[in-house]
Amino acid sequence: MTFEEWMLAQGLSASSVKKYLSSVNGVMSTWAKDAGLIHGPLTSVTSLSQFHIVAEQLSLLPLFVERNSVGKGMYSSALNRYRDYLQSGFDNDIERDIDDIFRIANIEETEKSRLVKTRVGQGDFRARLIEYWQGCAVTHYQDPGLLVASHIKPWRASSNREKLDHFNGLLLLPTLDKAFDAGFISFQKTGEILLSPQLSQPDVLGIKGDMKIQLNASHLPYMEYHRDEVFRVSHY
Repeated sequence: MTFEEWMLAQGLSASSVKKYLSSVNGVMSTWAKDAGLIHGPLTSVTSLSQFHIVAEQLSLLPLFVERNSVGKGMYSSALNRYRDYLQSGFDNDIERDIDDIFRIANIEETEKSRLVKTRVGQGDFRARLIEYWQGCAVTHYQDPGLLVASHIKPWRASSNREKLDHFNGLLLLPTLDKAFDAGFISFQKTGEILLSPQLSQPDVLGIKGDMKIQLNASHLPYMEYHRDEVFRVSHY
């Protein structure tokens, strides 16, 4: 779901959405680029932790302070909207999760290392997924260099044991991984794919309604969580 779609889903009027979107992708992106804070539009920043840094520096720029005052806080409001969008879970904030791992006090450094490697899609978790699935879990495409190790029950909702459990993982092509992670697709316990009504043009993405996955009984609790808590079951 894009920033624009998210704002519409929050019930904002079309005029408000247009105003916020043009502020974020227009003048504020220009100010941030001119100040050397970013190289592209603000919406290219998808890490919440990175956005906090950029937003703080941007809000201190004299031009921002002046225009925001004249605009009665419009630009601050637009920044807050984009921050809320990222906080809603449409970002993939790996940096924050890794910081959280290093803050854990009651596990060994070797365990922290395993968790970090798992979070960035490397290490023995990925190796076990490659061994188990022998290719993309849905399409069976076999080149592991183009496949993503994806958690079924999201990282932040999983215990340390669940984060390392290969039955809490799928090996997917990038498009399928993104759609699954964002809740635009899920799978029934019998393996048939579920397409969210919020997913537009699935065929363009190579996602088809007859796709299927072969699930083990150990996958089912994780997939049930995904269907109940992540899958976008209804329209906006």
